[in-house]
Amino acid sequence: MLTLSPRMGEFLIKATQTADLETALRQILREYFLLKLKELDKGLEKFENKWEMTFDQFQEKCEKREIDKDIFSYEVEKDFWVWEKAETLKRQYQELKLRWI
Repeated sequence: MLTLSPRMGEFLIKATQTADLETALRQILREYFLLKLKELDKGLEKFENKWEMTFDQFQEKCEKREIDKDIFSYEVEKDFWVWEKAETLKRQYQELKLRWI
C-alpha cells in the first residue's frame, strides 16, 4: 500500500485535477512516459538521420565492419552506446506504459 503525505496527495490532485490519488498517479505516469518516449524518439531520429539507417541495421553493419568509418573510433563507439541505450529505454518505457497505464 502506498502512503503519501497529505501535502503530496493534495499536490497530485490539484496538478491532475482528479478526485483520487490512484487516478492522479496513473495520469502523472502516463504523461511522464509520453514525454520520455517523445524525447527518446527525437534522439533516435537524429541517429537514424546521421547514419541513414535504423539501429538494427547500424549494429549489423558494425558487426560486419561495413560502416564507412572505423568502427573502433570514438564517434562510432559513442554513437553505438548512446543509440543502444536510447533504444533499450524506449522499449522499457513502452512496456511499462502498457503494463501500468
